Amino acid sequence: MGKRFAMKDIEDDIHPLFYGAPSSTEFKKLRKRIMRNVREAIEHYGMIERDARWLVCLSGGKDSYTLLAALYELKWRGLLPVDLLACNLDQGQPGFPATVLPTFLEQMGVPHRIEYQDTYSLVMDKIPQGRTFCALCSRLRRGHLYRIAREEGCSAVVLGHHRDDILETFFMNLFHGGRLATMPPKLLNEEGDVFVYRPLAHVAEADCEKFSAALKYPIIPCDLCGSQDGLQRQQVKQILDGWEANSPGRRQVMFRALMNARPSHLLDPKLFDFAGLERETKPRPT
Repeated sequence: MGKRFAMKDIEDDIHPLFYGAPSSTEFKKLRKRIMRNVREAIEHYGMIERDARWLVCLSGGKDSYTLLAALYELKWRGLLPVDLLACNLDQGQPGFPATVLPTFLEQMGVPHRIEYQDTYSLVMDKIPQGRTFCALCSRLRRGHLYRIAREEGCSAVVLGHHRDDILETFFMNLFHGGRLATMPPKLLNEEGDVFVYRPLAHVAEADCEKFSAALKYPIIPCDLCGSQDGLQRQQVKQILDGWEANSPGRRQVMFRALMNARPSHLLDPKLFDFAGLERETKPRPT
């Protein structure tokens, strides 16, 4: 992150997103852990551009609430020198409670933009019944978010994917895609003008769930569209849950492996010049 920014002196001077936070030692440890993990990701992956503006995407789920609160806490403490604009893209899913997020954001004093785009009907029209439509829905959503970011003068679209999302995506690609890849914590869009950041990359899903529940954020269900992404992802999640139950901490060990790749010990000649390896031919001293 470069230069460290001084934390405010008054520890109890908090953002409204933390009003009503439990005073228990357990919650304080949880909060500190999340803030530490978010700061680590921001610094480790070089997300800071001074005087930048970020479009923070909210779905109304536990992860996006945790993301918003963490970023505002860091900004409140003088540790995140960027402007934040919250954004919800209402995609027209049947039953979506359209007033929940605007009301919440207004009460919290968070600058925001609510955008309505009926991509749900478009996806349902294009994808045959029974086929997975998550990929098309995601591409349409991402296109609108890039457009909104440009209109609002934002240099980055900030998403709430956490450690477990990244790990599950890795195994989905491994099992179904035949490649070693996952969600990167930072990427540049195809046009090259908007970054995508995932500051929760080091945060466990369980921590997001505990955090949002403790602060009683108004959670919007994530299955309003009948998403089939759960078909493969839930299978992977069940496998990881089983491994975690048999060996607590296994998820974190596997996640650390994604940060410790050794191209010379894989099989991709585009990443390592296997053909260029040469033996030492000089005679060894006797």
